[in-house]
Amino acid sequence: MGREGGSIHCKRKLRLLCLHGFRTSGEIIRKQVTGKWPESVLEKLDLVCVDAPFPSQGKSDVEGIFDPPYFEWFQFNKEFLEYQNFDQCLAYIEECMIKHGPFDGLLGFSQGAILSAALPGLQANGVCLTKVPKIKLVVIIGGAKFKNPSVVEKAYSSQIQCPSVHFLGETDFLKPHGTELLDSFVEPVVIRHPKGHTIPRFDEKGLESMLKFLEAMQIEVEDGGM
Repeated sequence: MGREGGSIHCKRKLRLLCLHGFRTSGEIIRKQVTGKWPESVLEKLDLVCVDAPFPSQGKSDVEGIFDPPYFEWFQFNKEFLEYQNFDQCLAYIEECMIKHGPFDGLLGFSQGAILSAALPGLQANGVCLTKVPKIKLVVIIGGAKFKNPSVVEKAYSSQIQCPSVHFLGETDFLKPHGTELLDSFVEPVVIRHPKGHTIPRFDEKGLESMLKFLEAMQIEVEDGGM
C-alpha cells in the first residue's frame, strides 16, 4: 500500500480500537459491525475488537442472540453517578492500545461509546492514555456523557477537538443523552437512523456522510505522517 504505480495510491486504513457495549464482547461488536456495514466502509477500517477487562456481573441483554462470554468495562450505580473499577478500565484500554497499536482512534457502542467519547478529553487533560499517541478520531454509536462531576470536569471541561461521527437512533433510549454529547465536540458529524439502541445499517444519506468523514480522516492521518 505505497505510492508505487504512479497516481494509484491506496489510502491507509484507519486503525480503530473497538470498545463493545455493556455485557457483550469484542467478538460480538465485530459481528455487529461487519454484519451490517457495507464493504465500502469496512475497506477503509482496520478494526481491533478487544474484550472489556471484567467478566459480566449480571444478565446480558444479548443472551440468546450472541453467545457468551460477556464482559463489562466498569460498574456503575443506578444514577450513573458512581463508577467502580473506572481507573482500572482506563489503564486496561491504554494497555490494549500499547499492545495492539498504534491506533488512529476509537469506535464505541453503548458503554464503549460513552468511554470512547470521553477518552479524547481525558487524554488531552493528561488523565489517561499518556503513553500512546493522541486519539485522532472517534466513532460514537449510541453514546452519552458521564455524569460523575469529577469525570465531567476532566473529560468535557473544554470542547473536544477530536473529529467525531455520532450515530443517533430515533427510538434509542440514550438519544437525548447522545444529543447532549454533541455539544462537547467541535463540528461533530451526525448520522441519524430510525432504529433503537443498536449498531445500525446505513441509509443512503448516512453512508454518504460516513464515507466523506472516513475519506477526510484518511487524508488527515496520512498528511500527519502516521
